[in-house]
Amino acid sequence: MPRLHALELLPDVAGDESVRRDWQALRDAGLPSQLDHRGTTNGPHLTLVAAPVLGPADDERALALLAPLLPVEVRVAGVALLGGSRVTVARLVDVPDALARAVLDLRRDVADVQHPGWLPHVTLGRRIPRSEAPAALAVLGHADVVLRLDTLRRWDPDAGVVGTLAGPGPARPD
Repeated sequence: MPRLHALELLPDVAGDESVRRDWQALRDAGLPSQLDHRGTTNGPHLTLVAAPVLGPADDERALALLAPLLPVEVRVAGVALLGGSRVTVARLVDVPDALARAVLDLRRDVADVQHPGWLPHVTLGRRIPRSEAPAALAVLGHADVVLRLDTLRRWDPDAGVVGTLAGPGPARPD
């Protein structure tokens, strides 16, 4: 399977810390956590689109559709278990209609999108044995959190480059 390029929204500092608390809670319980992912680009994010190839036209379209919406507040609510015998634990994200429309418009024109539709979520832990899912749910709790998403970034795994397209993050490399 090819490595997937991605366009993502990142939370501000307070939102980043909120998600990292969930990551830490899973780790403290001895469960797989996104804290275990040692990649330099690993951080709390909301994936908008992932595909084997994203080009400059996709970046420009993302900027046109999404930059005017930033910053945007979303509600992180509920927990989802995705997968089979090993699951990904994620918090589901309620997004404003304008953001949902913009993301679906963006995805419509991207070739070979990884998944049809869009399920907004923030990943907390991957490859958790299904038998451990109740423990994960117990440590994560049930409180809803409002995140302020303020940065649009682009991940290029082929070049190993993460660049900010819009928002207060570091500028995208040329």
